[in-house]
Amino acid sequence: MDRLNAILERLLRLHPREIDLSLGRIEDLLADLGHPQRQLPPVIHVAGTNGKGSTTAFMRAMLEASGHSVHVYTSPHLVRFAERIRIGQPGRGSFVDDDLLADTLIEVERANADRPITQFEITTTAALVLFARHPADALLLEVGLGGRLDATNVIDRPRATVITSVSVDHEKFLGDTVPGIAAEKAGILKPGRPAVVAPQAPDALAVIEDRAIEVGAPLFVANQDWVAAPERGRLVYQDEDGLLDLPSPRLVGRHQYTNAGTAIAALRRSGFEIDAPSIEAGLLKVEWPARLQRLTEGALVGRAPAGSELWLDGGHNPGAGVVIAEAMADLEERVPRPLYLIAGMLNTKDPVGFFQPFAGLVRRVYTVPVPHSAAGRDPVELAAIAGEVGLSTEPSDNVADALDRIAEEVDGDGSPRILICGSLYLAGATLSDNGTPPR
Repeated sequence: MDRLNAILERLLRLHPREIDLSLGRIEDLLADLGHPQRQLPPVIHVAGTNGKGSTTAFMRAMLEASGHSVHVYTSPHLVRFAERIRIGQPGRGSFVDDDLLADTLIEVERANADRPITQFEITTTAALVLFARHPADALLLEVGLGGRLDATNVIDRPRATVITSVSVDHEKFLGDTVPGIAAEKAGILKPGRPAVVAPQAPDALAVIEDRAIEVGAPLFVANQDWVAAPERGRLVYQDEDGLLDLPSPRLVGRHQYTNAGTAIAALRRSGFEIDAPSIEAGLLKVEWPARLQRLTEGALVGRAPAGSELWLDGGHNPGAGVVIAEAMADLEERVPRPLYLIAGMLNTKDPVGFFQPFAGLVRRVYTVPVPHSAAGRDPVELAAIAGEVGLSTEPSDNVADALDRIAEEVDGDGSPRILICGSLYLAGATLSDNGTPPR
């Protein structure tokens, strides 16, 4: 692990900027390595602002349930960098071994020969090399940032593309309008390759439709070409291939019905043979840490007030705030409990937009620093911002301290529901401190 971390730290210094969206550098490097991106198993390429990770997790679970081996590339990681690269194996894949990843990064770095390149570009290249060298039936490739100029967009003939919900995020790099961001996401569409589109705001969908016409990509749009909705505690999915009556997804929240439906549509359109029992098994077995994850064991769970529920989510933009608050409201309707937030956010995010959906739902917000990030917003400042939308707030030193304060506040008067939220960095640190990292 120390060796890998040292290599990753060195790679950060290969380019003066951590993010510099371009395809030229990675295309040159891939050419020098013999074009590994042309030697991959069938690829499903996934872009979007919210939901792309969950949609990818559903697809992996369904494919593995049907007996397929599945490579997966996602970002960012929560605890260990190797979480970004899952090597497919029969039954279930596993995160890439740290030593193998370190060796591959050194190989790729040597091929790059000191040319400027971002860390994400060189690590994406290493992932593609690893995926090309290990046989599998499918590769689920998640966009890092945007789509059009993202390093993953070197795949010119994916089996299918997917665009999940588009909203405002990463304004510095993608712009501050939904149509502009949608145009960046739609940059992954490819001629003749089916594109599955999750529910979108009308202005985002219009941009995606225009791009599909321009490149000749057949679209399969939610609520037009396929439908997924909760019905009497079940998931009902329907498209031109027929209707499926399925169990509720294991992942919590109404939005997960949409993500599950997007996954089913993508697998059906990409030509993988996935039968209904495999889809059902995938819905029930899917894992996606830090997305409305109920923590039931570990050091922080033991520190929480007796009888409390402890939840974790890494969502950090206004769109995520809406779906997380909606999920908490649904839980409150079924089993009422006082809700407390423990929130930390980066200063590049929109805290007002994130906190607004929680107004009237939360008893108090304890704001905390974001560990291991120089871009974390000061808890005092974040508390003041949350107060602007009518939330009762109090800054705290860290998650453990906030749990202690909640315990003092409830003092045996009811079992609270506690949600740790606002940043994937905070979510990763929480899983690490709790002793329950992703596997």
